[in-house]
Amino acid sequence: MIVCVCNNVSDKKIQHAVKAGMTTMSELREHLEVGTCCGKCAGCAKQILRESVAQNAAAPTGVQTLIRPLRFQPEALAA
Repeated sequence: MIVCVCNNVSDKKIQHAVKAGMTTMSELREHLEVGTCCGKCAGCAKQILRESVAQNAAAPTGVQTLIRPLRFQPEALAA
């Protein structure tokens, strides 16, 4: 869906920006120019940004799923 009609910014563009590392409205304004003309889209863009950031934080990345946490095993040092 188109979020910012003035600059042709869709919800998918915002989601891709979040996956690329953007987490604030100021970053979206700077890179996508969302909310820089009439400003009517700012509320919707903020909501999509929040949802995308939360969703991105909850989803494991490919690298994180391959790495297992290290556990200290003191008996391994005694051997």
